[in-house]
Amino acid sequence: MAGCSCGGDCEVKLLYACSGMANTGMLADQVWRKLVRDGNGSGTCLAAIGAGISGYVQSAQNATRNIVLDGCKVACGAKIFEKAGLPYEHYVMTDYDVEKGKTPITGDLIEAVAERVESLINERAKA
Repeated sequence: MAGCSCGGDCEVKLLYACSGMANTGMLADQVWRKLVRDGNGSGTCLAAIGAGISGYVQSAQNATRNIVLDGCKVACGAKIFEKAGLPYEHYVMTDYDVEKGKTPITGDLIEAVAERVESLINERAKA
């Protein structure tokens, strides 16, 4: 795959996040940024997939794993991937003891949720 420097089969993980207006969208965005900074994959644009921009859709088709972080159970990110017919893994911020419209988004919460999601991403890689 393009971008692999290991000389063999490399995993290409692309990460996408809801950035919705609610606190949960803000959390998804901040967790996504932390995961990217920590080397858990490359961040890319969820809106571009929704808009059907060919280069982004092609990258998602070529990726080994597409990881979608949604803020809440409305699951806009997952629906974008389903509509585009693309495979994805899905993580929802309200699954981590976060209540939409109520839970304050703090640095500690971002760290804790990012750690939990990272652990799940790594577990799925081993499966």
